[in-house]
Amino acid sequence: MLVDSHCHLDFPDFAEERAAIVARAKAAGISRMVTISTRVKRFQQVIEITETFDEVYCSVGTHPHNAAEELDVTTADLVRLSTHPKVVAIGEAGLDYFYDKAPRDAQAQGFRAHIAAARETGLPLVIHSRDADNDMTAILEDETGKGAFPFILHCFSSGRRLAEVGVSLGGYVSFSGILTFKNSIELRAIAADLPRDRLLVETDAPYLAPVPFRGKRNEPAYVAQTAKVLAETIGVSEAEIAAVTTDNFFQLFGKMSRQQALET
Repeated sequence: MLVDSHCHLDFPDFAEERAAIVARAKAAGISRMVTISTRVKRFQQVIEITETFDEVYCSVGTHPHNAAEELDVTTADLVRLSTHPKVVAIGEAGLDYFYDKAPRDAQAQGFRAHIAAARETGLPLVIHSRDADNDMTAILEDETGKGAFPFILHCFSSGRRLAEVGVSLGGYVSFSGILTFKNSIELRAIAADLPRDRLLVETDAPYLAPVPFRGKRNEPAYVAQTAKVLAETIGVSEAEIAAVTTDNFFQLFGKMSRQQALET
């Protein structure tokens, strides 16, 4: 059994064949998919998908690209929306200095509001961090000092220090198809050195399809390719990495029933 801890099934790329994509994932042994919110103001679309497919759960939050548009979304709003039974995480939120689509102060303000929601609810915060290692590390250390909160550094492609700080603060690290790319030598070296009980896999579909699908539209079924490379990277079997990452997933996403996943 594998889990796709991060995809975007509400994106237009999947609109015409969402049911087929979920079916292909199930056929590939993907028991659960978490479709990630990027705009709270479009959250209803995400919820409707989770209510259509038993295997799909979701988060609630604002992507840093959209931070300036949703500064009026409060911690209280996130907490209230997270009470839906299919909401198992907060986010994705964080810092993106590569595209800089929102002012950096707006990104930080929104990120801290999401941290507060994760702390209050106990739901894991799905963190987006790109080209922002120093500021991300500083905020994580500062906010953890105010009170611990569960989190995952999603689609990890940052430097070693951020991974190590994240793990030291109790966080998890999730790897996407980037791990399979030929030039991701340093990323694989980081993955090999992280504690196995903090590793997860994801697709970030429709983006970042793993080898041998690179350049094509990604989908949850392809998480198996990333898991295969992660297994090779740390020197274990594919069955073992499936067990490890699935155990870690249900440990972090504690609102979700593992027994129910086994039964469906």
